Amino acid sequence: MNTEDSCSCGTAAVVIEPQFAQLFRKLLQREGFLDSSYRVQKLPDGAMALPVLGQKLTAEHLHQLKESILPGKTCALTWILNPVPSKAAQFRPPIQKLYDELQSLMLSHGVAWSKELERDLPRSWQRHGDLVLFSEESFREPLWGELGQELWEVVAGALGAQRVAKRGRVQSDLFRSPTVTLLLGEDGWVEHVENGIRYMFDVTQCMLSPGNITEKLRIASLKCAGEVVVDLYAGIGYFTLPYLIHAGAAFVHACEWNPHAVEALQKNLQLNRVQDRCLVHQEDNQKLELWDVADRVNLGLIPTSEAGWPIACRVLRKDVGGILHIHQNVESFPVNALRLHHKPHQDQPREQLPVQAVSSVQEDKVALADHSILQDAGRKDLALSARGEWQTWAEATAIQIRTLLQDLDGKQWRTKILHIEHVKSYAPHVHHLVLDLDCRPLM
Repeated sequence: MNTEDSCSCGTAAVVIEPQFAQLFRKLLQREGFLDSSYRVQKLPDGAMALPVLGQKLTAEHLHQLKESILPGKTCALTWILNPVPSKAAQFRPPIQKLYDELQSLMLSHGVAWSKELERDLPRSWQRHGDLVLFSEESFREPLWGELGQELWEVVAGALGAQRVAKRGRVQSDLFRSPTVTLLLGEDGWVEHVENGIRYMFDVTQCMLSPGNITEKLRIASLKCAGEVVVDLYAGIGYFTLPYLIHAGAAFVHACEWNPHAVEALQKNLQLNRVQDRCLVHQEDNQKLELWDVADRVNLGLIPTSEAGWPIACRVLRKDVGGILHIHQNVESFPVNALRLHHKPHQDQPREQLPVQAVSSVQEDKVALADHSILQDAGRKDLALSARGEWQTWAEATAIQIRTLLQDLDGKQWRTKILHIEHVKSYAPHVHHLVLDLDCRPLM
């Protein structure tokens, strides 16, 4: 059969008796003739049709293959119209679906696809149920705006969503409110499940940072049975809920002044059935009327929670003290250890160089290896130096907290660094840290 003269709306296939189908399929696959983009099909007479790459497999090739494993058996080339795509061929990654659908949309409007449009596509997004949230870095080309609502309907369809939103820059207001535009859909309320905790919030009014998941998991692992916790920056319940649901806190005082976050927090307390063990204080925590109640205080505000330190000291129990979890963005600009290590070889005495460096080529190779070793050593020194700065910050904070407690209480206190947790990095030298500080009165 000459496949080049056949219809182009199908595929070539090898027809073989069903009992030999699997054996011959493996042979075709090994030899590079099997077309894995289509499924093996059963023909009306019971024979099996194995899709093959017709431009590669000739009748002569087929005869040779058949004789090598199935001499004397019937085997022939045929053509299948409308072959069924394989599962692998049917699957397209979401980004590929989005790319294909948007390219078709542009072409349907007579707009040529361009590298500028392709570069403007998002490479990732957040998904909250049926809502997808894009970053401000995507869909910035003016051509997208000319498509109007049709664009977002196509985007939603490609990603299996019902609603589409796009994030802008965080506002510089007192609440650090997000700038999120709902592009498709009626409202921005979504539900997010994390570590068995259900969070509801309006994406156009509140944020849920995925980067804090490690700290939320750490809080959830604490042993807080019987404790009273004060969460000075509760938000929608990022840490309040882990304290109540997993850490076993007896009661949490949750302080939040953003009315949108408070609305979400109250919904989330009810949604997770812990509303009876939490009191929401909707006010500036500087005006919080609590004293001497907390076994543990959470200060989950960045870039700094320093304004909340006096309140934390005030609400801490005065008889036995407690633990503070202090969040802070700490800048680390350590001494450049690489500079100390990377002295040019000419500054070193010749006898200190490796004795194997007897030719120019060998010397270059040794120098390169030596440079690599020094780089690794430099990185380790930089990391150790950064950790040293974290320790310095923690020790300074411990002294400040101890001074605040002593001024407030009129007696001596002891502060002890229990742990420094690295949550995430915002830049090469800016790190979100949490200091676990044990604070106890000296009787």
